[in-house]
Amino acid sequence: MDEMKFDMHGSATVFGLMVALHGIGHQGHMMAISCMAENTLAGNAYRPGDVIDTYSGKTVEVLNTDAEGRLVLADGLWKAGEYDPAYIIDLATLTGAVVVALGHEATGLWSNDDTLRENLRKAAAEVDELAWPMPLLPAFEKQVTGSKIADVKNLGEPYGGSNSAAAFLKQFVPEKGEGDDKKQYPWAHLDIAGTAWGTSTNATVDHGATGVHVRTLVHLIDGE
Repeated sequence: MDEMKFDMHGSATVFGLMVALHGIGHQGHMMAISCMAENTLAGNAYRPGDVIDTYSGKTVEVLNTDAEGRLVLADGLWKAGEYDPAYIIDLATLTGAVVVALGHEATGLWSNDDTLRENLRKAAAEVDELAWPMPLLPAFEKQVTGSKIADVKNLGEPYGGSNSAAAFLKQFVPEKGEGDDKKQYPWAHLDIAGTAWGTSTNATVDHGATGVHVRTLVHLIDGE
């Protein structure tokens, strides 16, 4: 538990990005949403088996209370749609499974849009912050939409946990347009659980938090 302070690195990166863009005098418009939850014991803490409402109106069956990050991200993603963005990017130290898959060497990258995925991958590579494209397969979406008592459940099957976590978030990416033209906003998810801290290959820090993907996002946004 003493190392769980690093579990807020997604919000820290978002904050660091805003500071960095201000520092370079960026004039473009963007909106930052910081999604946070406090892990603590309380009489009103949620429990396994609970069904909770989300900002989107969808309900979630709670199967794992340690998967709280994706719940606050779900609300943040839906909120982002109210600003009619060109695209949405979220970051989170979301899963231990991405560390199993990619170690501390690369961030997992999922997206519903090929152009955004490639632009983000290139921006990361150009500042030496590796983001590795990962699969957003229908099978993983089926895992999280298979609840019998809610719209979505917050846990997939034991294997490929970072993929099912991304599939969970995809259920809360808002849509734009009308009728047959209705589709989700371009969206990308960066799982930085392995790269936000604890890496021995980051030349910018000796220990602790790395500030990963502040440079990536500055490069992506300021270069547009």
